[in-house]
Amino acid sequence: MTLTLPDVLIAITLIACVPVQLFLVQNWGNSESSRSYALNKFLNHLSRFRDNYLVWNPWKKWLITFLGVGHMFPTVMTETDPDEGESPAIEVMRYKHKHGYFSFSPDPRNSRSPNVMFRVGQVIVHKKWKYRGVIVGWDEVAKAPPEWLDEMHGKNNKEWRNMPNYSILVDTRDRLSPQLTYVPQVNIDLVKNTKIMHPLLDDHFEGFDGAQYIPRPWLKSLYPQD
Repeated sequence: MTLTLPDVLIAITLIACVPVQLFLVQNWGNSESSRSYALNKFLNHLSRFRDNYLVWNPWKKWLITFLGVGHMFPTVMTETDPDEGESPAIEVMRYKHKHGYFSFSPDPRNSRSPNVMFRVGQVIVHKKWKYRGVIVGWDEVAKAPPEWLDEMHGKNNKEWRNMPNYSILVDTRDRLSPQLTYVPQVNIDLVKNTKIMHPLLDDHFEGFDGAQYIPRPWLKSLYPQD
């Protein structure tokens, strides 16, 4: 017997009815208010399920996070140079939501130090590793775990901690897996008339004006002076 698409959809619907019935039995109640509450709660569960599993963006972000910590491309992620310092493929994804590390602090940069030479949305090239990327954030001084700074900056580059550091979405034409790096100011140069390819680009920017990328409102609110 060959199953058609309608057959599969009907089977899924019937299977889904069982947990729905259990939920309603346990939460429905006898009063109008309890029934209304149970129905709203059920609809909220459906909405969260849809947002978490039935749209592309959450899966895309999960995939980028998975790739960003080097599970699938260990040869890229371990490309370090202990003498020169700063890996070209740093493991920012692993730490970015902890303590505001790697320019991911939620506090707006309402003041801008004259020491910060570059701006969010500008396209850069790494002086040593030659990859291209776009700036998505910055810190006036490096903000990262001490052990990470020790490993990535190397023993001969202590001054990198005290200068602006930038979070960079790396062009996927220059690095095999989608990556986010955190780079001292001294190691980047500005480039013009260059567009970047990265799966998370549209999450941060709403367009390209020919010179740089235009931040989305949420990103602009974090860097209002850029």
